[in-house]
Amino acid sequence: MAAVEYREENGVLWVKFNRPEALNAINRDFVNGLREVVEYAKGKKSVRVIVLIGEGKAFCAGADIKMFSESSHFEARSTIEELGKVLEELEDLEVPVIAAINGFALGGGCEIAMACDIIIASEKASFGQPEINLGIIPGAGGTQRLARIVGWKKAMEMCLTGERISAEEAFRLGLVNRVVEHDKLMDEAAKLAEVIKSKSPYAVALVKQAVNRGFKMGLRDGIMYERDLFALSFSSPDAEEGIKAFVEKRKPNFRRDRE
Repeated sequence: MAAVEYREENGVLWVKFNRPEALNAINRDFVNGLREVVEYAKGKKSVRVIVLIGEGKAFCAGADIKMFSESSHFEARSTIEELGKVLEELEDLEVPVIAAINGFALGGGCEIAMACDIIIASEKASFGQPEINLGIIPGAGGTQRLARIVGWKKAMEMCLTGERISAEEAFRLGLVNRVVEHDKLMDEAAKLAEVIKSKSPYAVALVKQAVNRGFKMGLRDGIMYERDLFALSFSSPDAEEGIKAFVEKRKPNFRRDRE
């Protein structure tokens, strides 16, 4: 079985981490599989939304420690760098990425979730950066994305103690968008994907650019960047259709695929 499996269905790319016997731990096959998903999404204009899920009782419990125990520090650096680059590409995709967290999202699993645009968590989910318990630190964006999402004081505490937080606390901290009943997780992810899929793919891509890139700028530069992207969106055929549909009191008929 592949470490990462994916299938496209009506514009939604369903991606499953498929190493349940290892709690979907990250090894080289896992990283290569996630990279393949990113490349597929880049090349298939029919993909409008991506949903990441985990098989079994974990979303992803972090790195495969057995693999790292057999690696030199040069090999470990290479593996974590490859994962980090894939997560940056995942974050930069035009299409929104939803992480549906069914259980453990620890270490690299938490880092993958944070690189996604939206996180929906089961009430049974838990999050953490427990690397310090092994005498190491996060290496795929854990210290950086976490501090930007939950604040540097809480990120410092989580990374220094290695303690897990519940789905409810993750929601309170702003790490998670929604917490849902465990058996309704996939239905909620599918519903959200359908809502996003109904929007203009051109506008969706620009929203991602505005939020992700603008967040890394100062406020004034971010507002100017947003204004430029607004002008781009206003000149698109989807904007013409959306405004016309509003005036005519009907649902807009946006194009089906990304250009």
